Amino acid sequence: MLNPFDIIIFGGGGDLALRKLLPAMYRAYQEGNLPEGSRILPTVREESKRADYIETAHNALKEFLSKGEYNAKDWKAFSTYLVPVVSNVTEADDNWDVLKGILDEHDSNKSRVFYLSLPPAVYGTCCEILSTKGLITPTSRVVVEKPIGYCGESAEAINGKIAEFFDEEQIFRIDHYLGKETVQNLMALRFSNSLFENMWDAKSIDNIQISLSETVGLESRAGFYDKAGALRDMVQNHLLQLLCLVAMESPNKLNANSIRTEKLKVLEALRPLLEGDVDENIVRGQYVPGDLNGKIVPGYLEELNEGSSKTETFVAIRAHIDNWRWAGVPFYLRTGKRMAKRCAEIVVEYKKVSHNIYEENVGNIEPNRLVIRLQPEETIQLTLMSKRLDNLEMQLEPVTMNIELSQAYSNGFHSDAYKRLMLDAAANNPSLFIHRDEVRQAWKWIDPIIERWQTKGKPALYRAGSWGPDDADELLAENNHVWFNTGDKA
Repeated sequence: MLNPFDIIIFGGGGDLALRKLLPAMYRAYQEGNLPEGSRILPTVREESKRADYIETAHNALKEFLSKGEYNAKDWKAFSTYLVPVVSNVTEADDNWDVLKGILDEHDSNKSRVFYLSLPPAVYGTCCEILSTKGLITPTSRVVVEKPIGYCGESAEAINGKIAEFFDEEQIFRIDHYLGKETVQNLMALRFSNSLFENMWDAKSIDNIQISLSETVGLESRAGFYDKAGALRDMVQNHLLQLLCLVAMESPNKLNANSIRTEKLKVLEALRPLLEGDVDENIVRGQYVPGDLNGKIVPGYLEELNEGSSKTETFVAIRAHIDNWRWAGVPFYLRTGKRMAKRCAEIVVEYKKVSHNIYEENVGNIEPNRLVIRLQPEETIQLTLMSKRLDNLEMQLEPVTMNIELSQAYSNGFHSDAYKRLMLDAAANNPSLFIHRDEVRQAWKWIDPIIERWQTKGKPALYRAGSWGPDDADELLAENNHVWFNTGDKA
């Protein structure tokens, strides 16, 4: 059973806190996972916002919780856990002393989780003030959001500043994709089923695709996004972390150090893409106006309100992992905004049978395919070849076994990545968080790509509501592969 803890959400009035973090803690309360005596301390910059915060939180939960989750009785009880406070994260004023007084009211051994829902540029300043004001205890942890920096050098500077005040064991770098139950199920699928573990290498697998597609455009992130782009915002963290979980060797034990060791080996084995290799193996794109679900939506430049920009909103990569398990197997990574559908999925396509005993007229024998879908629904699909049972003649066709995880576990549990990760931070369980060495190695692979793009070329254009530039299809066609697009027949 988790012990009571205090979680201090810096940036408690921001979009992330209201849309994701508070609903996550509300769900934890509903499921009995928010221990009595715990407190949630969201910080705001002004006294007037502190006075109105409970109502602000109330409205946010009613808006962002799923249908049927909110009820007045649970809200009334949950609201007693909320203790909003005023804090300026860049100035060591008297409000920090007030926060310290509130935290010191409870047992000094009680865990403190400082969640920095803030721009990475102020992480170091905030941590320094926490130290100066004496708020960091031996049982304190700090949670930081991605992306950490804009390149390897800036990431090292930010991580180095945080490390002046927190030990590495106290630093929890969050990637919410790693908190998804289906992502964790990926390890269970691989390492507890001989059916898959014995066929999880270059001898059996033809190619692997990992796609994270969004239908939204810039929304409120225009200033940040134009400086970052899809490569920094999505590939450097989300996609590479999913790649590690798909490709890593079985850890010696199911603990943080063993898992991180195996993930780091994957990043170190990634074949570098340097200069001309970038041009041959990566496609970048930028969306222009198009039809999305029957509605004409503006292009990137219109949303940005700028005349020109070379920032990519789409990236497709052909990557290789140079080790014994994956030699010769292409990994296709893809992410984009204003895509045809919102989805996050891992597609494992197996090799064709080595000897076909059937005549051509029985139908095309397609390779087996495992699809692990992370969002919007959480499903596992396995496509096999089967004889058509409505035909006396021998006719083959692919059939799909479909496991709807949300229906398989319909006991009131609500899958929520932030809930899982916030509770893990409170429990001092770093298994699903990212080590500094992983951040360093990921940037080492990404930085040469950024340098190449700064000196050569520009994004290809694609229509909003499509699956990206035609060049992305051609990238796979070079190896006689095609993208598996969600909504297509599995």
